Amino acid sequence: MLTILHTEASKGWGGQENRILNEAIGLTQRGARVLIAAQPESGLARRAEQQGIPVHLVPMRSNFDFKALAQLRRIMRDELVDVVNTHSGRDNTLAGFAAKTLRRRPAIVRTRHLALPITARFSYTFIPDRIVTVSHYVASYLITAGVPQNKIEAIPTGVDLTRYDPEHTPSTLRAELGVADDTPLIGTVAILRLKKGHRTLLEAIPAVLAHFPQARFVFAGDGPQRANIEKAIAELGLGESVHLLGLRADVPTVLRALDVFVLPTFEEALGTSFVEAMAMRVPVIGSRVGGVPEVVRDQVTGLLVNPQDSADLRRAILALLSDPAHARSMGQAGRQVVEQEFTNDIMCDRMLQLYTALLAARAVR
Repeated sequence: MLTILHTEASKGWGGQENRILNEAIGLTQRGARVLIAAQPESGLARRAEQQGIPVHLVPMRSNFDFKALAQLRRIMRDELVDVVNTHSGRDNTLAGFAAKTLRRRPAIVRTRHLALPITARFSYTFIPDRIVTVSHYVASYLITAGVPQNKIEAIPTGVDLTRYDPEHTPSTLRAELGVADDTPLIGTVAILRLKKGHRTLLEAIPAVLAHFPQARFVFAGDGPQRANIEKAIAELGLGESVHLLGLRADVPTVLRALDVFVLPTFEEALGTSFVEAMAMRVPVIGSRVGGVPEVVRDQVTGLLVNPQDSADLRRAILALLSDPAHARSMGQAGRQVVEQEFTNDIMCDRMLQLYTALLAARAVR
């Protein structure tokens, strides 16, 4: 039986950690034995335990935490780990060096989830046997940064279509908000960080309301920009038109109600939120940055706009609200793209093939 260990030093919960958990569940269903080494009290550890995935709690205080390195080494040795997949800089260093000291050394995979510049090239050229990126954009960046192309494989993040299923998801958000069924509803789902572009969306809203005064905007998510966003809503006089929903466990329900999904991010490795919205047959609007154009097919599944350009964003929103039939056709096309390219099953199958091929190549050597 193939034994895979995922390591993650992040304590938070976001798209990166969600991908790890979905892969762990998917590969377990495919007959692999999957373990996770995570920080105590982390979002990943808690959710993985709830899903029945074995979790080892490993405090990872720094890149030079030798106690953590020794603990990770014992886990790999005692659990007879075949592949270790690292996900953040700290755990990549700790787990990578731990693996390299073992006589029965696991294959080392580094998954790169971010569109940010790398800070230590050796952690991509020396430590891992293979690097997985969540988009072709990130793969291309790593190549320009000096990482050998033959070490890199782009495997986009997928979504669970049994969860993101518009046919069997209730549309209850309008009732929750107390608005009419025909109220135009535009929304976004993202952590409230500066780079997600919520301010750009807020600046576009007054001009949208001039044409569709009954429209409502919903922001699902929480984060460090919440107070600034609340202040901007008050300054722009949008208190009646913008609803901050906070963190939602029922993201498919939120998406099911939307007429348009908008995320004017100005930094994105892929944009799993777009994939989730498209899976729910919602037309999407995104920025021409990072890996977003790999998901959002301009004029097919939605519209692409210039980053940090509220006027361009306003025009895109108005275009979709003014032509509901075209918007619905984009939503249908988006669902088809997700089914063909961005499902959790596709992601898990490709990851399993990668792990198997790595081990087979090492056996030959």
